[in-house]
Order: sequence, then structure tokens, then C-alpha cells
Amino acid sequence: MFDELGIRNRAAGIALAGLQDAGTVRYNLRAAELVEHAIAQGEAQLTAHGALRALTGQHTGRSPKDKFVVRDATTEDSVWWDNNQPMDPEAFERLHADMLAHAKGMDLYVQDLVGGADEAHALKSRVITEFAWHSLFIRNLLIRPDAADLESYVPELTIIDLPSFAADPARHGCRSETVIAVNFDRRIVLIGGTSYAGEMKKSVFTVLNYLLPEKNVMPMHCSANVGDDGDAAVFFGLSGTGKTTLSADPKRTLIGDDEHGWGPDGIFNFEGGCYAKTIRLSRQAEPEIYSTTERFGTVLENVVLDDNRVPDFDDGSLTENTRCAYPLHFIANASDDGRAGHPKNIIMLTADAFGVMPPIAKLTPEQAMYHFLSGYTAKVAGTEKGVIEPEATFSTCFGAPFMPRHPSEYGNLLRDLIAEHNVDCWLVNTGWTGGAYGVGERMPIKATRTLLGAALDGSLNAAELRTDPNFGFQVPLAVSGVDAAILDPRSTWADKQAYDAMASRLVSMFTDNFARFEAHVDGSVRDAAPGLRAAAE
Repeated sequence: MFDELGIRNRAAGIALAGLQDAGTVRYNLRAAELVEHAIAQGEAQLTAHGALRALTGQHTGRSPKDKFVVRDATTEDSVWWDNNQPMDPEAFERLHADMLAHAKGMDLYVQDLVGGADEAHALKSRVITEFAWHSLFIRNLLIRPDAADLESYVPELTIIDLPSFAADPARHGCRSETVIAVNFDRRIVLIGGTSYAGEMKKSVFTVLNYLLPEKNVMPMHCSANVGDDGDAAVFFGLSGTGKTTLSADPKRTLIGDDEHGWGPDGIFNFEGGCYAKTIRLSRQAEPEIYSTTERFGTVLENVVLDDNRVPDFDDGSLTENTRCAYPLHFIANASDDGRAGHPKNIIMLTADAFGVMPPIAKLTPEQAMYHFLSGYTAKVAGTEKGVIEPEATFSTCFGAPFMPRHPSEYGNLLRDLIAEHNVDCWLVNTGWTGGAYGVGERMPIKATRTLLGAALDGSLNAAELRTDPNFGFQVPLAVSGVDAAILDPRSTWADKQAYDAMASRLVSMFTDNFARFEAHVDGSVRDAAPGLRAAAE
């Protein structure tokens, strides 16, 4: 027997997950209690402004090579095995049993939460953690049920997160002492050997990405906001492209910053909080996000503090992937219910470090599917060890690590929804202009916001457009408040032939990457592929 404290369904305790011999189990503690526990146990410390700062040790980001999906009769024909590493059911059972044994006598924290603001598609997600700060993190990130609902809560997904557990590759069928094992049939996720909190939230996303397509609901790695007239917008983009920053618009209501579904009644947030990057965070450029870092209850992850415990967001010595996790209501103009109607606009964000793409372009539905399946952005020197020049990154559906099913399933869902609801689609480059990284400059955020505003209010649809000779999409010739020169990337390069060579190189990268999808799309999408520039001007 063990002690169980807190608001909970007494008939549905952690014994459901096989945990029988824990120490004290605390259910659904709120922020103040969790902060006290985290500090008392030496897990984290308060900043000068009252946020909780935690360090994650050797793992300062996700460990995709250590993530596995149980391959069984349920998943054999439904999981995209080219993208997901299999684990035998027997290995999972050994891992589960060994993690339960490791937790014997351990004090644990339980949060009973929900993934999905649309009740018709919500997933009750119980997260059992070893660390108090992990419990606060996931409480911030997922949707928190009312206290009255906790007394009848029965989990549909259980995550067990034990950073101190070291997996045995020979015994558990994994790669290292770190493991993230997903069992879709049993609705259990096991996380061991890593203190990086993002693994928990992405595990919920992964499970929803598996379950929802069967209900004709599109799961999306995107942020979303909505205007006063109900004109919702969705922002797809990989890390570092501006997904969180651009959706936190004081003129629009924030629905969420990372994970959403699109169903028969419109779009809905999977989460109840935000997980924003803080490296080089600016009070002037991103005031809404910056203000959350000075709130009690926010979790700062791997942020460097000075001697006065003031965060130094320009210091990336621990990692470039510094983060803050906060409940959605910390953003002043956040949605109360995490829902909106069908989107009027879809924005696909890329940070093109090659300096080739224009700051905004209008896409046909076929081009939108092509770029969605491509999921392009670029890494730049200094952000990862060994990266000395720009490197193209293609993460299909803008979230390949979290996509259990074949990309064509998500692409077809998106294409059908775009057509059904007559959605305008745009590609926005927040990367470089005037040359590639190291020569050119980062796209001015003021220009990006102005162009986005023109797209979202509909005025950009009336602009005179040109056809980009490399990518075939439509680019405005002039937009009020934006320097017309940056709308034509080639004109911003001092060496026009160098631009042409770089454009040809990037087009070839797109072509080579898309070859794996050609058999899964129709001719109109294949025809939307970019083509090489015929000749230099």
C-alpha cells in the first residue's frame, strides 16, 4: 500500500498503470505546491521574477533516435515504419515491468489532464512523473479539467516519466539508456533516461496524430489565432521559423502555439499552454511571450541566469533550445475555450537560410500540399554542433518525428479540408534576404508582420502578382509598408548569378526530397513541384 493525496477518482488510481508499491503519490497539485516541492527537492530554482528555472542535463532537446513504437497487430499496417522505429511487444512488456519496479517506493506526481479542446475528440491523458517540475510543466501545457471533473476522471492515455530510469538496450530493444516507447494498443507511453520535459507533451501529440485521422480529423503541428470577425488562421512551421512568435499577435486572439486539430466544427487546440523558444527573446519584438517569463508558474528550461537570477536570453551556452512553458491564459489575448471555426488562411512558415525564397507567396491548393509534404526549413551555422553552413531540413507535414501514419494520409486530409472550406494558402519566409546566411540579413520581423497582416485581412488577394520562376508560386510586386526590393529575393543579391546557382541548388533539394512521395500523390501535386530557372537575367 502507499499514500495517495489530492483530488482524484479514488476508483481509478495509478494502480491502473500497474504501479502498486510507490511511496507518496500526489494527484493534481497546483502550481504553488509543485514549485515548493521542486525547490525543496533541489530540482529547480526561482528566478528573480518568480518563474521556475530547471536544467535538463545532457538532454536539452528531444531524443528522436530513442523513440520507439510497439509493432503489433494493431500497428503493423497503420504505422509509417519508414519513419518510426519498431519495438517488439515483449520488449515493451519487459520495459514496463522494469520501470514499475524502478518506481517502487518512489514519491510520484500525477496530473490528470486532457489533450484536445473539442470534447468530441479529446483524449484524457494521465501523466505520472518522478519530478515535481515535470508535473508543473505538463500541467501548464495540457488542458486542466475542473476540480469537479477530476473526481470521475478515468485516463484514456497514461504516460510514465522516470528520468532516473536507465534502459538496457539488450533487454528492452532500444538504442541507449534513454527510451521513449509508445504503445498505441495499450495507450501507454514510457519515458526513461531523459529529463527533457518536451518528450511528455510530444508523446500526447504523437498519440493524437495516430488516433484522429481515423475520425477524419486533421492533427496539425501548428499555431493558430483568430480575428475579431472569426477569421481563423493556422501557422505551420518547424522550430525556429516563428510559429509561436507570429501567432502571438496582440490584434488577434491566440488559440494555441503548437498543436491543433481540424474537425467538422473547425479548429481546436490540443493544449492548454505554450512552449516557446526563448533564445534571444526580445521584450520589444515579442512582448507577449517575454512577459510570461516574469510570471510565477512559468517554467524556464535551460535558461542561463546571472548572479542575481535574472534570465539572460541571449546566452545559448547550455543550448540554443532554451524554452519557457506557461499556461495559455498568461497571454492576455488568449482564447478562453481553445476553439475557432474553419480557417480562412493557412500560413506555411520556413526560415530559408539560403536566401532564395520571397518573404511571402500565394500557393495553389496543389502547391500547398506539395509544400506541406515537403516541410522545408534550414539549419544555420552555430545552432547545432558541426553545422558550418546552411543545411536544408525537410520534415514532412512540418512534424515528421510525431507522425505515426504515412504523410499522404495527413496530406490528403489537408487537401480535402482546404478545398471544402476554400482556404487561402501562403508560404512565408522568415529566413534570410540579400544573400544566404553569413552574407545576407534575417528577414525584418516588421516586414513579416506587415505581409501577414495583409494576407489575413484579405488585402493581399488584390495585389498585383508575379510568378516566381523557380517555385511557380505567386509573389506580390508591392505591399504598402514593405520595401518592394525584398519581395524579389534575386534583386537583393549583389551577385545575381550566385543567386541563380543557389536557387537551382535549393530546387534540386526539393526535387530529391519529394521523390519518396511521388507515388502517393496525384499528377496535379507532382506538377506543383518547383523547376529550375531557365536562364540568368
